[in-house]
Amino acid sequence: MKNKKALGQHWLKNRAILDEIADLAVVPGIQICLEIGPGLGTLTSSLLGRFKKVIAVEYDAELARKLPGQFPGKDLEIVNADILDYEIGLSNYVVAGNIPYYITSPIVKKTLELEHKPARIVLLMQKEVAERIAAAEGKYSLLGLYAENLAEVNLGPVVLAQEFTPPPKVHSQVLILDPRKEPIINPRDLKLAKIGFSAPRKKLIANLVAGTGQNRDFWKQQLVKNGINPDARAEDLGLLDWENLAKIWYN
Repeated sequence: MKNKKALGQHWLKNRAILDEIADLAVVPGIQICLEIGPGLGTLTSSLLGRFKKVIAVEYDAELARKLPGQFPGKDLEIVNADILDYEIGLSNYVVAGNIPYYITSPIVKKTLELEHKPARIVLLMQKEVAERIAAAEGKYSLLGLYAENLAEVNLGPVVLAQEFTPPPKVHSQVLILDPRKEPIINPRDLKLAKIGFSAPRKKLIANLVAGTGQNRDFWKQQLVKNGINPDARAEDLGLLDWENLAKIWYN
């Protein structure tokens, strides 16, 4: 079936890789998997071998119509909807999917913000984005801090572009998120981080001055007080650094 470029469709058909992704989604005692973007059903097949029920949310109406006939006798529920609009009212479930690159951030945020959080989230995405989300000190990103605050973040296997039909222009990688019961810091503290990342190539202090209304001397003093180099960039600060600076800003 011809892919639709506008929907970011790239079909992964390597069964060993599909099985590995499905294995990573398994959490003992969890029998339901919500799949994002099943496409041709290649990952769906592996998930149905590991979960009692799979609920697959597919935006493409034609694909959604054809999927049920491929898995007779299996407990597969197909939902023809945009995952960003779909109301997920599940409990005791995991999320898995080969997701379109262009909506990676909204999908990550949505799945981590759910009231009834999944036990695990396993997503195949652009390798560069997965690495950015899982990056450590000196390479932090706003999305990475957001994810780390709400989940334990780990990288899974890299999937080369040639494993897809048609091959994308970049390689992919699996990202594994295990949602935390409680965030590490108050999520509101990341509002300051958003200001800090407003112009990532600029020094942090310049962004803080521009975005908070406080002058340069104030922020230089606060950075030094908290053991942060005044010449640092936003990517150098971890969650606890932002928590400390946010307390000053709010007060």
